[in-house]
Amino acid sequence: MKIAERNREQHTVKELCELLGISRSTWYRSRKPKMPDRRTPPRKLTDAEYTTVLNVLNSERFMDDAVPSVHTKLLDEGQYLCSQRTMYRILKAEKQVKQRRHDRTHPVYTKPELLATGPNQVWSWDITKVKGSKGWIFYDLYVVIDIFSRCIVAWCITEYESSEQARALIGTACAREGIERNQLTVHSDRGRSMRSKCLANLYGELGVGSSFNRPHVSNDNPYSESHFKTLKYRPDYPDRFGSLEDARAHMQVFFDWYNHEHQHSGIAMLTPWQVHSGQADEIVQVRQATLDAAYASHPERFVNGPPKARAVPEEVWINKPIAA
Repeated sequence: MKIAERNREQHTVKELCELLGISRSTWYRSRKPKMPDRRTPPRKLTDAEYTTVLNVLNSERFMDDAVPSVHTKLLDEGQYLCSQRTMYRILKAEKQVKQRRHDRTHPVYTKPELLATGPNQVWSWDITKVKGSKGWIFYDLYVVIDIFSRCIVAWCITEYESSEQARALIGTACAREGIERNQLTVHSDRGRSMRSKCLANLYGELGVGSSFNRPHVSNDNPYSESHFKTLKYRPDYPDRFGSLEDARAHMQVFFDWYNHEHQHSGIAMLTPWQVHSGQADEIVQVRQATLDAAYASHPERFVNGPPKARAVPEEVWINKPIAA
């Protein structure tokens, strides 16, 4: 700036600023006289008063109270330290304007990671509502699905949800499937019946493991959710069922179709029962023989080489771990 002052008579301000690489606003601002320091407001608390207010707000007596409550209690005792606004301003300056009492800490839920390499290793079950004859009437449909074969191993429909009904359903299914101790894990969400004491006792008696969704994470139970969508999006699924017996008859037909006729895209277009009963390898071999014969007759039609029949996945996961 001193150089610019000496050369000001020879050059314009614009030329000097361009030479020095500064803006003209910087030049003019530097020439303005400095403003005197502002006086301390007469109403400002002294340092001692500031410390006193802060200590009172953080005292054991008032540490869990809101500012209006503290201010009112002090007035009732004939004591005035400052206004409520000043108390808030002090707390903000000290970064204490927040919930100061101890909040409840929520538990950390572990993401379930379950692997099935064959039938009857991991079951998933859930309950869905189906509409009755009136707007306020609903029935509860319980469905237990084997995630490897997609086979429905047990189901029932009742007028109301019951943990005793869930215990009976899963206990019967385990007996019918010949489940041995430490063979099976049953996965579900965190509904009332799923976490009931009587069901937990059944798992302990049978040596069956249990697994639960994380709260509000429907993706932890994808097989049950997908199955319910298949059920309710069928063309013959009614808007409402006339009675419980009507709903039960419909479900009987649907589950028989689903297990024995529905060719599932997730299991190489085989039916769930074919995979569950161990027929998958034989059927895939027949399909492969048919493709081999077609290729031998017209190899020019298969531009990608010999076709290969889809096989059932060797492993099925709930939340497969991501490789590091």
